[in-house]
Amino acid sequence: MLDVSHYTIDGAEKSKVTLPEELFGQEVSEPVVYDYIRGYLRNQRQGTVNTLQRNSVRGGGAKPWRQKGTGRARAGTITSPIWVGGGRAFGPHPRDHYHPIPKKMKRAALISAFSDRAQEGNVRVVDIPEMEAPKTKTVAEMLKNMGLDKNKVLILLTDKNENFILSCRNLKNVECIRASLVNAYKVLWADYLLLSPDSVETLKEVFAK
Repeated sequence: MLDVSHYTIDGAEKSKVTLPEELFGQEVSEPVVYDYIRGYLRNQRQGTVNTLQRNSVRGGGAKPWRQKGTGRARAGTITSPIWVGGGRAFGPHPRDHYHPIPKKMKRAALISAFSDRAQEGNVRVVDIPEMEAPKTKTVAEMLKNMGLDKNKVLILLTDKNENFILSCRNLKNVECIRASLVNAYKVLWADYLLLSPDSVETLKEVFAK
């Protein structure tokens, strides 16, 4: 059984919550996590960079000087890559960096990331308040009461608390996303993982298969 502390918004520990063993109590597979993170970061690349080749640079219609008799090296065009302002040789061009990641690898990497944070004791359950309007101060005080105001924190919520998600946007090193959209990269980015009681059930339904 994997029990973690359940905190109130004031930072007081009120009980223990049992996390699902199939998500937070498995062996960490570093090779799977490595392959997933590498593919994930590769897929974030836009691939829109483009450089001008010698045939794309403006100019080059006339030969700079005659072939012989000047004492200088022969030159046929000012767009040559060896000239200042000329084209670039073998420069990057738009390309698609997308690399498909198997679903089984995504799930295995996520379970490894969850289990790693759980083994470090960096998973907590906290009561997330229902907010009528976004208010960053409320979230900042909650993290300070828990002693997490100087750490990278990932908060997982359900789809019902949009105002709380908006309240986290202006906080440095704090990210708040829906539990159903979490991935291994986000989990490993954070030092601490905060779960709402509802998000624990959501993680079971979506990923514990």
